[in-house]
This record gives sequence, structure tokens and C-alpha cells, in this order.
Amino acid sequence: MNRRMIFSTVGKMLCAEAVMLLLPALVGLYYRESCVQALLISAAIALVLGLLAVRIFRPGTNVIFAREGFCIVALAWIALSAVGALPFVLSGEIPSYVDAFFETVSGFTTTGASILPNVEAMSNGLLFWRSFTHWVGGMGILVFVLAIVPSVSERSIHILRAEMPGPIVGKLVPRSRDTASLLYKIYIAMTLLQILLLLAGGMPPLESVLHTFGTAGTGGFGMKADSIAGYNPYLQWVITVFMFLFGVNFNLYYLLLMRRFRDVLHSTEFIVYGAIVLLSVGVVTANILPIYGDAETALRLSAFQVSSIITTTGFATANFDLWPTFSKAVLVLLMFIGACAGSTGGGLKVSRVVILAKTVQKELKRLCHPRSVNAMRFEGKTLDETTNRSVLIYLAAYVFCFVAILLVLCFEQTDFVTNFTAAASCFNNIGPGLNAVGPAANYAHYSDLSKLTLSFAMLVGRLEIFPLLIFFAPGIWMQKSR
Repeated sequence: MNRRMIFSTVGKMLCAEAVMLLLPALVGLYYRESCVQALLISAAIALVLGLLAVRIFRPGTNVIFAREGFCIVALAWIALSAVGALPFVLSGEIPSYVDAFFETVSGFTTTGASILPNVEAMSNGLLFWRSFTHWVGGMGILVFVLAIVPSVSERSIHILRAEMPGPIVGKLVPRSRDTASLLYKIYIAMTLLQILLLLAGGMPPLESVLHTFGTAGTGGFGMKADSIAGYNPYLQWVITVFMFLFGVNFNLYYLLLMRRFRDVLHSTEFIVYGAIVLLSVGVVTANILPIYGDAETALRLSAFQVSSIITTTGFATANFDLWPTFSKAVLVLLMFIGACAGSTGGGLKVSRVVILAKTVQKELKRLCHPRSVNAMRFEGKTLDETTNRSVLIYLAAYVFCFVAILLVLCFEQTDFVTNFTAAASCFNNIGPGLNAVGPAANYAHYSDLSKLTLSFAMLVGRLEIFPLLIFFAPGIWMQKSR
């Protein structure tokens, strides 16, 4: 285990976070807010800790193997969340460090779950930092750093694999740094386009930027108590479309740039993702139509909420906790499915759902025809046993972690639906659940133990379980350093 490389890299992450904290400080300075001091002090703390880590843990070699990649990703997300919570505490806007840590983890993991009862009372500088964590965490903190600084080695693909969501992550171009840079160029271009479209619809500049951060990172932090409900239909449709687009595998956007349109149109995952969204919008629209009495309103609210939940964004234009049971059941199922692999969304991922369905189909054929050979294909390629096995292992770990999180929450004096949807929402990085954690409520009523458990759930869900499990495995740190 190359421990020096791990701590040195995390030190660089903290230095990068110090620079990130200057952006909300500038916003606070523009609005002449007192939060500027807290942001600058936090930036200084991040810089000092980062420089100390880089100086003390100078690695003898820059080589990164898979286990170092997992540990770097896990430790970096924990460290950046821990330091990123400081501005909220130092400013006094979130006095409890546990609450501030929960809010920051929710931001970086693009969950959008909040403990704030009155978000509109928060300063613009800290609202910017809160939403900016969505944008950085959406594509991945380590991917962000790989995109802007020289990669430690060509083995840094292990960092991409450890951090990017989905069962299969590979290079789009020969070098890992070029892959990260290309992903961010696409990400930035889509972000700028959405900001322009929101501005064209009359949304104020700061609100356009922050809501775009929440959409791009599929996070869901907003500036209003009613989320997106108070904005006009045009703005709601723009956010709906971009939530859907940010839930698509970013590899497909690269293929579009390369004019490989056939590969995009024949993508199994994209076809299934689109079909699930269209079917869900159709049935929910029909189910809530009697409530609203207007087809356009029912369609708009349904499309928005389906896109928000399946991409794990968490924005809301209606209190869907008041919708019929069937519609709520559809939304809860979408929480578990999630968006596409290689997107900024969370959840199980559509690709895994497809592979699991194909596995069941293959097993049924094998039972009927024991001697037949049934090869599974996905995205035009034959699925090897290693990929199939990894998906099944992930599902087992997913169920185990979800049950463990739910059991801890059940010590709370809250109803089962609240606890179940809170666990599902945080573990799948969505934000709102049902009942006491619905879109019109928050997570402030939970105890510190439950908030820390849900913070862990958000990190485990965003990092696809294994980096955190490997990081906390005692034996991994006992292995000899290179």
C-alpha cells in the first residue's frame, strides 16, 4: 500500500478545495456579506492542511494501483466534506458541526438532502458554496483534479474507475488526464448552455447559476423553500430537459462529437433509460390528471418529478407526497433504478438493471435447455463472466448496506415510510423522500447518530460502495508500502 501517495494526493485535493472556497468568498464580497470571513478562514485551513500533507507525505513513487485508487477516492471525499463544512459552522449559519457535515456531504455527493428549515435565510455566498459542491461532486472531485493538473501516472485510470458511477469505466482517449479533461469540457459546455437558457427565461443571474449547478450535478439544492415550484413553466421545462440530459452516459456525448450517431441510437442503456422515463411520465400523468384537471400541468409536473427522481436530482415543482399512492410507488421505484452509468446521477444505474434482467433471462433459458449456450450481449458486446459477477456482487453489497442503514434509522421515533424513504433517498443520492422527509420537509428532526449514518449512506452510494468498504477494511492498511 503506497500510503504516502494516498495522503499526498489527498493533500493536493485540500489545496484545490482552498481555491474553490475563494469563489463563494467573491460572491459574498459582492453582496457585502459577513460570511466572507468564514469562507476565507476555511480556505486557509484547507490550504495549510493540504500543504502539510503534501510536504510530510512525499511519495517515493507515483504509481497508483487499484487499492490505492479506492483509498484515495474514499479519503478525499471524507476530508473535503469535513473541511467543506467549516464555513457553515464558522459563519454561525449552521451552528452544529454534524448538521454542517451532513449538508456538505449532501452537496458533494449530489444528494440534496437538507437540514435547513429556511434556506432563504442563508447568505448568498454560502448558498453559492452549497450548490457549487453539487457541480464539483457531480462529475467527481478526483476527476476534476485530474482534468486540471498533471496526472500522477497513467495508472490514474484506477481513480476514474473508483469514482465514476457505473459497472464499466474505461478511457475515452489514450491518457487518463485527457479523458478527465474531455469529460469536463462536455460538462462545462452543457452547464453554460443551461445557464443561458434559464437567463433567457427571466431567472436572475445568481439563481440561474445555482440551479444549473444543482441540475448539472443532479443534486437538487435550490435557493427557495418551494424548490422550483415558484418559477414559470418555461423554466421548469428547461430544468426538466437538462435533468434528463445529465442523467445520460457522458460517453454518448463523446460519440455524438465524433459523429458516431448509430452507436448512440443503438445504445441499449440509453434506449431503456428513455423508455423508463417515457412510461413513468405517461402513467404518473394519467394518475395525477384528476387532481390538477389540466393536461399540460399534469404532464409538466409528472415529467419534472420523474426526471428529478430517476436522475436523483431531487428538485420539486409539487409536493408529490400528496399524490396518489400509485404515483408515489412509481417514484420510489425510480429512486432505486437511478440514471445511466457514467452520468452524474446516482442509484443502481440503468445498465446494472439491464444486466440483471438479462442474467435472469439467461438463467431461465439454462433451466429449460441445460445444454444450450446462451451468451449475454450488452451495448453490442458479449458480456464476460467477470462483469456479470461484479454486477451480482454489487447488488448483494447494495442490499446489505441499505438494510444496515435502514435498521439504524429504525431506532428513531419516526414512522417506517419516513425511515425507508430517507435511507433510499440518501443511499441513492436523491434528497427528498416521503412523509417527514418529503419535498416540503427536511432531515433536521433526525438525531446526530442518524445524520452521521445518512452522511455515510450518501458517501457509500455516491462512491458505489466498494471504495468506502475497502478504505475501512483493517487489512488493507497493513499491506506493505511500495
